[in-house]
Amino acid sequence: MHVPGLFECYDVNECKSMPNLSLFSWNNNKRIGINIFRTVIQSAMHMGEMKQIASHLKKMDHHQFGESRRSFPSTPASSSPPYTPNNGTPTPTVAHSDSGTEVELQPYTGGDSEQEVDPQTPGGLARPRHIFSKHKKWMTVYMVSLGGAFSALSSNIYFPAIDTISKDLRVSATDVGFTITVYMIVQGIAPSLYGSISDSRGRRITFVIALVVYLAANVSLAFTSNLAMLVVLRGLQAAGSAATISISTGVIADIAEPDERAGFMGTNAGIRMIGQAIGPVIGGLLNSAWGFRSIFWFLFVFSALVLLGLLVFLPETQRRIAGNGNVPLRGFYKPWSYFFYPPKEWRNAPTPPAPKLEKLSWKTIIEPLTYILRKDILVLLSWGALVYTIWSMVTSSTTTVLLKTFPDLTQWQVGLCFLPNGIGCVFGSVCTGQLMDRAFKRAEARYKQEHGLANVDVKSRQDFPFERVRLSLMPYFSVIFIVAMALYGPSYEFNDLRRHFAGNLVASLGLQFIIASTATAIFNINSTILVDCFPYNSAGATATNNLCRCLGAAGVSVIQPMITKLKIRNAFLVLTAIAVFFSPLVWVQWRMAEKWRRKRLSA
Repeated sequence: MHVPGLFECYDVNECKSMPNLSLFSWNNNKRIGINIFRTVIQSAMHMGEMKQIASHLKKMDHHQFGESRRSFPSTPASSSPPYTPNNGTPTPTVAHSDSGTEVELQPYTGGDSEQEVDPQTPGGLARPRHIFSKHKKWMTVYMVSLGGAFSALSSNIYFPAIDTISKDLRVSATDVGFTITVYMIVQGIAPSLYGSISDSRGRRITFVIALVVYLAANVSLAFTSNLAMLVVLRGLQAAGSAATISISTGVIADIAEPDERAGFMGTNAGIRMIGQAIGPVIGGLLNSAWGFRSIFWFLFVFSALVLLGLLVFLPETQRRIAGNGNVPLRGFYKPWSYFFYPPKEWRNAPTPPAPKLEKLSWKTIIEPLTYILRKDILVLLSWGALVYTIWSMVTSSTTTVLLKTFPDLTQWQVGLCFLPNGIGCVFGSVCTGQLMDRAFKRAEARYKQEHGLANVDVKSRQDFPFERVRLSLMPYFSVIFIVAMALYGPSYEFNDLRRHFAGNLVASLGLQFIIASTATAIFNINSTILVDCFPYNSAGATATNNLCRCLGAAGVSVIQPMITKLKIRNAFLVLTAIAVFFSPLVWVQWRMAEKWRRKRLSA
């Protein structure tokens, strides 16, 4: 009797209902040989029980590898041993996640080039699901997001103290504004170095290095006595704090599935932006009570506590080192808590040899910067950088504008006026992440239905328009941002006819909320697309996004002269006109991004 191949059927409908399989796992942690499997198939067909076998196969835990139907090799079961690491010691091929779900343990080879789905490549194997439970993933996101909050916190906690610093150091407000410019320049450049180290040497060690640099900068800033010292140390502070953004993004890229990524990224940005919301309030209170140096002591203590938490609880997640969470960690990659309570997935697995890490070179550091030379990435980052620049000019000028318009405000009241901006950042980040996740799931379901696919990682397919899915909200946010900017400047002077009342504070702060929420939403969309495009080098790609924001430093340096010369209303109307002029970049990205990507992949 003819024995059909693994994916042959006598009934066409039954055949279509069978999933494409290339590897599978059983609960008893042993692989079943292909000869035994074929015998079962033959017996089932002979007895007319093919439908029951197909139904059972649907319930099996497996990974889908593209559309191609691959048969198992016709080798005996004994020739298919379990995974053996570099030292030749067998390890289990199945683990149970914290939620009880069976997860295939993927071979650790020191690299993940065959485990990631990269939209840059025409195909590839779907990367294995991470063994972290949903709860553990969220805890990890919260942890790294808290560590990433220092960049926004350090920048904004400083703003209410600008006037005090200028008086204490006997310099002008413009000179103090130069320290903000230096901070933003280093904030854009430093992540390029740290991002490459994170992608090649691991997230955990890079996180620790960045926070140690940040701690040292804060201690030194607490003893600053002149402008030159303040400028240099603010740059060092930025070098430590800004790197945490790209590292936290890298951790999320390691553990998140495509349909989880936007939600995690939005939460990450939202928590980071809480620092932007409460930073000025804390800065205003500390400055009023104990002077501007108390701000840096506060940052030192807070960052020391966060660093301790990361050392105790954060495991290494870089897939070249930790795989999909199944590889037992060793040395510095292992959090201190694991020495006492190791994950249950590791209990029967031997410690693997030291991972073969990618060699760190100037090429490794510079490579992510070349992403900007690609048309779709250039257009994407250009619009994001412009929005960031305008928003930075609004934020950095708030203290000056408020004191000029409302001279009776106290320092802590000025700090409170930054709250709408910070709350807008949190709102824009969290809401955008949730909306993008929903849009992705809808598009994924529609795509699978149209193409008759089942368990396929759609992002491994070139024709899945993930750019349009992510960009579906961009036009709305961009229009709202431009309208809010057009109203912001005049909001301080719209009722000049009443000479004793120079502006309306509620209207101005409400518009700051809208500007901040839409600007942050645009950043979140950009960051998610970059991680989608470069899953191997997610930290480096995010660093490239930060580098483009250096344009914001130039904007901060010119906003004060613009206000002095053009007045508040006209200065921000000029910024609105610039945004309108470059807004067609959104349309170009929507129409051309997918085409440019396909052309790049086919080259």
